[in-house]
Amino acid sequence: MKGIVFTEFLEMVEATFGFQTVDTIIQNANLPSEGVYTSVGTYDFNEMVSLLTELNSETGITQENLLYSFGHFLFGSLTKAHPEVVASYKSPIALLNCIEDHIHVHVKKLYPDAELPEFKILSKTERTLEMIYSSSRGLYALAHGLIVKTFEHFGKMVKVDYKLLNENGTEVKFTLVQNG
Repeated sequence: MKGIVFTEFLEMVEATFGFQTVDTIIQNANLPSEGVYTSVGTYDFNEMVSLLTELNSETGITQENLLYSFGHFLFGSLTKAHPEVVASYKSPIALLNCIEDHIHVHVKKLYPDAELPEFKILSKTERTLEMIYSSSRGLYALAHGLIVKTFEHFGKMVKVDYKLLNENGTEVKFTLVQNG
């Protein structure tokens, strides 16, 4: 997993829960990297699992809700780092429809060894989008947070329904309906 995900996750933890919580979860997670990450480095996904587990223990917030919140936070960080990418779209549906063909192509240029989730578009209208999220990591709650924040960025509300297509959440069908 790319280091930028780790550095942004720890930024979110500090902004939300304070530096002491960051320090505590890093110490308790017993990480091979010792919690030292660079945005361009690559780290074992199990370190993220350990950090999430420790943050859940520390805060009592479910891992799913923590990942959802991280999706919200990460969208803001990504738009600050790459405003031109988001600015090239006029609606949240248009942006989400082009994840594979534009956004992930851009990410792969920056991080050639990044392991990205796949989003297969099933149907699209001006106000709806159905897609399948696929990732061996099962971080669908992170994707959910990114999706909702995408709509908020465009000043739109969205109703998100999702269905796990398998128990571990590595395949999830998202149905998005824009309100307003």
